[in-house]
Order: sequence, then structure tokens, then C-alpha cells
Amino acid sequence: MNLSGFPRFRGSVAAVALLVCGSVLSGCVLPPRDDPAALAAYQEANDPLEGFNRAIFGFNEGTDILLFRPAAEIYRTVLPNPIRNGIRNFLRNLRSPLDIANNLLQGDLNGAEVATKRFLINTTAGVGGVMDIAADNGLPYRSEDLGQTLAVWGVPEGPFLVLPLLGPSNFRDAAGVAGEAYGDPLNLWATNTDRDEIPVVRGIVGGIDTRAGLIEPIDDMRRNSLDYYASLRSLYRQNRISEINNGQVPAGSEAYPEFPEFPDNPTAPAPVDNFYGPAKSSKP
Repeated sequence: MNLSGFPRFRGSVAAVALLVCGSVLSGCVLPPRDDPAALAAYQEANDPLEGFNRAIFGFNEGTDILLFRPAAEIYRTVLPNPIRNGIRNFLRNLRSPLDIANNLLQGDLNGAEVATKRFLINTTAGVGGVMDIAADNGLPYRSEDLGQTLAVWGVPEGPFLVLPLLGPSNFRDAAGVAGEAYGDPLNLWATNTDRDEIPVVRGIVGGIDTRAGLIEPIDDMRRNSLDYYASLRSLYRQNRISEINNGQVPAGSEAYPEFPEFPDNPTAPAPVDNFYGPAKSSKP
């Protein structure tokens, strides 16, 4: 079975979604300019593709309920927390080259230095990254991605976008997903050495591990939100602003909300770094 195209599935989904949505966006109708309230609400939501997005969101919800959530429950039930932590640490370590590169592209030399030290320490003393020795020695994990790099470069976020299977995004972040999928050193190495199963397993396990850590937070949001789609859209945008600013609140903005974290106890949620990924220390 040829799996050579699978590692770039995320990038292909993002790229196709951008092309389709670009065409759809050209036909979107703006609210009348003589209605300030409607125009303000439209701009605040930043979701001119809402009809399209809600359709994809419904598909993602059905897939999650039927497939991803049950798989995450089995994963969390079968594997004890120390093993899940080791898997998460290992996957984070594999991502280190991208974290280092994005720090450098953002001009964050201190962040690049910390990410490099983490990679070297955890790859050696941490047994290939299974143990996060660096975090225990004052070098916490901070994820950086191409979407954040584009934001630092001044690229606007563009309209909100829901990607099939991948979930909430925007035009800028979707471009970042596509770029990283095709430029990830691990994907390139695996493809060029006929080890295509490695990125496949990495993607599947990473997705299940992330979903396992969010079972209770997502269930709570589904139960307590009057409009789950709108709540998730708002949470995603706030979280991305927080990530881009490394947790710092820009002048004139409100404090960021608290986001749930991967639970240490598989039967009860515990506070986490944030809803979509690990918390980040401030840039210098």
C-alpha cells in the first residue's frame, strides 16, 4: 500500500479549502452599511463563509462523535497516564525542528535557543524525547507554527475557516498548515526513504492523544453553549491571539480566558496550557 501522499494530507486539505473558500468568498454579501450594529457584528465574527463553515463543522461533529471521541476514550482507558505523557513528549520532540525554524523566522533568538536546548537535552537524556527533562530544568515547551510566523510578519488572519477533519482555522493558519505539511523535515525524510508509515502513525497517534486530553472540555462546551459553533469560533480566535502574543495581552485588549489542559487523571479534567496546545512563555 502506497502511503506517500498521506503525510501531506493536512496540507492538501488546507490548500484545497483555501481555493474553494476563495471562490465562495467572492460571492458573499456584506450587511448593509447603513446598519452599524449588523456591520459591527459581521466584522466581529469575521465569518463571511459561515454557511459553508457550518456545513463542514456539522460533518466534523458527526465524524468526531462516531470515530474520534470513541477512539480517544479507548486510548485513554487502555494507556495509563505516564505512557500517554511519554507519547506526547516524544511527539513534541519530533516537532522541534519546526519550532526552532519558526522561532528563527520570527526573529525570536531566545525562543530558538530554548527550543534547540530542549531538543538536544530531551533527545539524549530524555531517551529520544519520551521524558521532558528540559522542562524539569527550566526550559518549558512552547509550540511555534508557520501560522504564528505569518502573523508576526504582518499577514492578516483572513476570514474564519473550518477545515474538513482538521477543525477551526483561518486563511492565514490554513496556509501555515499547508506550508508545514510540505516542509516538515520528518515528512520529507520519510517520503524520500520509503518510510511513509512513520508520518502516518505520528499523525494518527498525535490526533488521538490531543482528542483524549479534550474529552471533558469539549463535552462541557457542547452541553453549555447556546451556539456551540459560535463558541468554538470565538475560543479559537482568542486562543490564536494568545499564542501569537505568547500569552501576553495586547494593549487595549481584555485578558485571555482560561483554557483547559490535558488531564493527568483520566477520569477528571485538570487545568491545561490551553484548548489547542501547550502554553507559551513570552517572547523577549
